[in-house]
Amino acid sequence: MKRIAILGSTGSIGRSTLSVAESYPERFRIVALAAGGNLEAAFEQARRWRPRVISMAAEPDADGLRARLRQAGLSEVEVVYGAAGTVKVATHSEADFVVSAIVGVAGLEATYEAVKAGKTVGVANKECLVAAGELITAEARKQGKPLLPIDSEHNAVHQCLRGGRMAEVERIWLTASGGPFLNTPRSEFSSITVEQALNHPTWKMGKRITIDSATLMNKGFEVIEACRLFHMPPAKIEVLVHPQSTIHSMVEFVDGSILAQFSVTDMRLPILYALTYPERIQSDMRFPVSNLRHLDFSPPDVNKFPCLRLAYEAVEAGGAKTVALNAADEVAVAAFLAGSIGFDQIPRIIEEAVSASNSGKLESIGKVLEADAEARRYAQELVLGINKKIARPRATSVV
Repeated sequence: MKRIAILGSTGSIGRSTLSVAESYPERFRIVALAAGGNLEAAFEQARRWRPRVISMAAEPDADGLRARLRQAGLSEVEVVYGAAGTVKVATHSEADFVVSAIVGVAGLEATYEAVKAGKTVGVANKECLVAAGELITAEARKQGKPLLPIDSEHNAVHQCLRGGRMAEVERIWLTASGGPFLNTPRSEFSSITVEQALNHPTWKMGKRITIDSATLMNKGFEVIEACRLFHMPPAKIEVLVHPQSTIHSMVEFVDGSILAQFSVTDMRLPILYALTYPERIQSDMRFPVSNLRHLDFSPPDVNKFPCLRLAYEAVEAGGAKTVALNAADEVAVAAFLAGSIGFDQIPRIIEEAVSASNSGKLESIGKVLEADAEARRYAQELVLGINKKIARPRATSVV
């Protein structure tokens, strides 16, 4: 019986993880949950799974949940809150496996502490590895525990790498659907609406990751994540636009052999793989092989989608550059979703914020969080400047 803690239990990955656990009750037990601010969903999850502890983002929500659980006769479920509460969930003594699925850097400290506590961690929060991947992977090596990718592309790479040794790997190919604007002229990007950007052609995801997919920043984050997870230089991580999203990723070996992984576009499959690794167990998620009849591949257009180029540049530079990349993107995407900036202004804000950051090595999670806060403030000032129609010089490489 594997005992699981979930960071981000009310989000898409968290709910999918609970669905997997429900399908295999003899294999998995939920012992701790970090549920964010969704009080109703947190109550339902606590009632269904009866974890030892559940964390809410804010104290008022924790008080409300505690009262509801008491009324339901579930006062034995401990309710905590805030960053300390999330860390308590991540390091719970009964947890064998921690699913890191809190979007953004909010889950960074808890993920690091889970690794430090010797837990096996399934990483669905790519921002943790973008901002502090070197620290997290170094600690995982120190603890002798694997970091198992849940993100579909990296999960696919992990599976393909089982076909050879790391010394035999020539390059990693990450596939990208291309998002909803693959065939939209760049001249129309300034008029793209939030509704259009949220209409992803393949995956159903949260709002931020869906916008990141539309700008290809999500794929840029995945390049950085692959560098950290598989200890590969960015020059050996390549992106291919593959609109069918059939092949999730590929690994090319030095002899020219290429292994590709394909499966249904259902996040429960990579979650199941991570939870049961190194085993594979029976599931009902079957891919119709006849769907392989038509597969398209093309290189990404980094002039049309500059966020991908910015990610490569940030990981090459290192230090606070990748922290600023993630922080500025989070601010810019939130501003776009709020209607404060245009779709085409997202990469402009990111590039300015990354340019203003430094490339010095960050030696602790505290330093990473400081760099994140600084980059976030700078990006917010840029958004405010756009709102006030203050003319700012734009980087010529973006426009």
